[in-house]
Amino acid sequence: MQNEPYGPEYFINRELSWLEFNQRVLEEAQDAQNPLLERVKFLSIVCSNLDEFFEIRVAGIKQQIESDSNDTGTDGLEPSEVFRRIHKRVTRMVQDQYTLWENELRPGLASNKIRFHEVKSLKPERKKWTENYFRNEIYPVLTPLAIDPSHPFPQLLNKSLNIIVLLERNDGEGEFRHAIVQVPRVLNRVIPLPQKDSDSHDFVFLSAVIEEYVDHLFPGIKVLGAYAFRVTRNSDLYIDEEEALNLLRSIEEELRKRNRGAAVRLEVSEKCPGEVREFLLQKFNLQTTDLYALPDPLNLLRLMPVTELAGKPSLKYKPFTPAIATPLLGEQSFFEIMRHEDVLLHHPYHNFSSIVEFLELAANDAKVLAIKMTLYRTSGDSPIVKALIQAARNGKQVTVMVELKARFDEANNIAWARRMEDAGIHVVYGLVGLKTHCKLLFIVRRDSDRIRHYVHLGTGNYHSRTARLYSDLGLLTTNHDLTEEVAQLFNALTGMSEYRGSQKLLVAPFDMKDRFLAMIRRESEIASQGRPTRIFAKMNSLVDADIIAALYDASRAGTQIQLLVRGICCLRPGVAGISDNIEVRSIVDQYLEHSRIFYFHNDGAAEIYLGSADWMPRNLHRRVEVIFPLEDPKLKQHLVKNVIDIYWKDTLKARRILNDGLHERLKPEGKPFRSQSFFMAEAEKEKKHVSAAISKAENTQIPIDDEDEEPL
Repeated sequence: MQNEPYGPEYFINRELSWLEFNQRVLEEAQDAQNPLLERVKFLSIVCSNLDEFFEIRVAGIKQQIESDSNDTGTDGLEPSEVFRRIHKRVTRMVQDQYTLWENELRPGLASNKIRFHEVKSLKPERKKWTENYFRNEIYPVLTPLAIDPSHPFPQLLNKSLNIIVLLERNDGEGEFRHAIVQVPRVLNRVIPLPQKDSDSHDFVFLSAVIEEYVDHLFPGIKVLGAYAFRVTRNSDLYIDEEEALNLLRSIEEELRKRNRGAAVRLEVSEKCPGEVREFLLQKFNLQTTDLYALPDPLNLLRLMPVTELAGKPSLKYKPFTPAIATPLLGEQSFFEIMRHEDVLLHHPYHNFSSIVEFLELAANDAKVLAIKMTLYRTSGDSPIVKALIQAARNGKQVTVMVELKARFDEANNIAWARRMEDAGIHVVYGLVGLKTHCKLLFIVRRDSDRIRHYVHLGTGNYHSRTARLYSDLGLLTTNHDLTEEVAQLFNALTGMSEYRGSQKLLVAPFDMKDRFLAMIRRESEIASQGRPTRIFAKMNSLVDADIIAALYDASRAGTQIQLLVRGICCLRPGVAGISDNIEVRSIVDQYLEHSRIFYFHNDGAAEIYLGSADWMPRNLHRRVEVIFPLEDPKLKQHLVKNVIDIYWKDTLKARRILNDGLHERLKPEGKPFRSQSFFMAEAEKEKKHVSAAISKAENTQIPIDDEDEEPL
């Protein structure tokens, strides 16, 4: 029953599936059970997600349409039909966003003394304040640009805020002319008004202030109207790596072009007259279907700073402090702990600072000889990079693979790469034609008995900020066979050696897909013999057609398949005779579900894998990805019982994906269960364990052994 061909009716369109994921994010904003400011944050995230969707995905579809491409994906839809459906779905989503803002969130904020005002409606004292603010803080940095034969339409930056102004002509003909006011990004889009009450917060939007006082920029000319607008451009980078003499400089050059890519979307104030909309569409070479007329504010992402207001704890999630993983407690060093046992970390419930501490320890440990690491994304004030620089200054051999092509983090990564090179770190930019997306930290240490490898493998980036917001898993290990394969992989990535495969690691683009397919087919064979089988897979996205076909085959053979897919899912679950043994769910909650977990029952000898890759063509073919096994029996049992099964028990934040690509809330029997609440409660138990251990230590003399005295 393998290699069965499945027609397009068995696949969901990737772009439309992504939009349904964004709908699940919007539903969190709509959920009155969530704290009010958290709802506003989800609303902002929906807007941010749509920006990137247009910059990358819609831009690609428009390019296909413009080149008269009739290429279809596995779903059989032509680019023009995909675009038509996207426009229809996005229009409804955006309407829902603003309906929610105006009818629920804005009034709810006002009832909690967080108010957004129309400039025209302000009381005289505050109206005078906004005019003075305009004169002193805004007016000096604005530059009005006339549009006429001697002043061509300006090159406006991607996602920038602009005001188009209608001016009366001086020749008495009754016609009008246009001018553009570009709004610099240094100006706050949400302006706080002066307050006498410390518990109150009043705001006006920058665009409204400029529109109100824009006539100050055109003395002697009558202003007929001023309307905010925003253009979204194609932001994908186009680099011929084979021809690039210096990849870093080539990417820098492309980054300078990104803000000026082809326009793909125009957002305008709903007050903007039809003739002005047509004028803008013509200037950006766009069609009516590329235009979205919106209420104020045009960009709901600008509400994000408001969600960080101090003094409103009841409107936010209850503060949560991560725990230190129990095995890392006590007086022993990371090195000694890891020589005795593998350690599994579950972020953000376990503190990411443990990884930072581990790297800082290695950077200053005289017995550490070398550190190798991959960096896909990291934070702006990265303690990870600082530790690597310190290690290099301490004379250690430090090699870092920095992925310069990490989307929208290219400039940040270039800056870190240069800083690390200046510190003497050997920086490698990855393999030509591939993104290096795997998460690896490799430390070589001369222990008393031998040179040993200490390794961290993870599902998430080495990014201190997102580690507090994303759900990820990490493994600390000295397992000889596993760490040897990591060493060989680094040699293949940083040198010219050939990758010769591995027994434990699954590595893309080399053997990962084939080995995943083999494990799925193995479950099919076991099921066909009437024995129990199970596949559980948790990931961000499921797109690869061959993987989906193999899952269909396994379902038809009787394998019970549970898929937890946060984002895109091109598989149609619940199709009679094809996928009726497959259930797909998605969890959207306080923390972004980012970990990838793959469980195969394997006739009772379960295999569990973790790593950086989704089941998508880009991960399996166009990236360097690593999936690693979890082999310690206790950790495997823990992961199944306290992570996998817990996720599948979620009835509060989980949605069931239907075979039309839409989703429905689960209907719990009894009290609703939330997986992230369980994980936080378990972390609180670990913190209590820490407190008890500290209390005991303060009253007990604990001998501290030199970890090099007794070889293992």
